[in-house]
Amino acid sequence: MPIDAEKEITRLWRALHGAQDEIGKTFYRWRQVALEFAGPGAKPLDVGLRAAEIFGKEIGKSLLPRQNWLKGEEAFLMNLGRCLADIWGVEGGIAAAEKGMAGEVLIRCTRDPWPSWAKEYGAPMEEVALCRERMFQTILEDVSAFFNIRLRIELQKAIARGQGETVMRLYKVA
Repeated sequence: MPIDAEKEITRLWRALHGAQDEIGKTFYRWRQVALEFAGPGAKPLDVGLRAAEIFGKEIGKSLLPRQNWLKGEEAFLMNLGRCLADIWGVEGGIAAAEKGMAGEVLIRCTRDPWPSWAKEYGAPMEEVALCRERMFQTILEDVSAFFNIRLRIELQKAIARGQGETVMRLYKVA
């Protein structure tokens, strides 16, 4: 039986987009349930940041096998930056890593689906920006410990803040 390649690609493309959409919606569904269980005194930002830490810890563990120092510090940071940018890609965003100044790597995201999901569930945009930064910082904790170097990431700009793109600066602390 012949396969219609175009039809199959379209089917897979739709399935991918459906899965990507569920990633963010699941996060915000979980957030909503956690807030209900936590009670009226719970701060939504604290719940979101804690979830970002949990996500970051798990993602950080999965990144370790793909990291190495064999090609030097600059290549290590660029590879790590690409891995962080790829997280956005998995979620349906568009992001890339590029060399910055003086040994830093800039991660630029030009399309981020998280603000749309947050809006759908009534989460503030500042929470979206802070949660992404917290998740990436937490990812770096295990990487830093494993390679015995101090890594930092700083949010420079955020789509969720209306700044057109999200830019994060990844660097080794001297």
